[in-house]
Amino acid sequence: MSWLSGSNSSSEKTPEQTSAPAEKPKPCCVCKPEKTARDDCMLFSKTEDPAQECKSMIEQYKACMAGYGFKV
Repeated sequence: MSWLSGSNSSSEKTPEQTSAPAEKPKPCCVCKPEKTARDDCMLFSKTEDPAQECKSMIEQYKACMAGYGFKV
């Protein structure tokens, strides 16, 4: 009847063991300044091709996101 006594067996895990080691941040929470600069450039561009005009800001944002493990 030792299985009913509620003894701490080796198969039980503590909360520290069940949590993920280091969770990756959410994509919405990283690279905010780069994203804002990219979005502002694209939205307020007066040229025919905003993507070409804002290419450097787009690349900075992609590089920042890649640093966190995201592929954009």
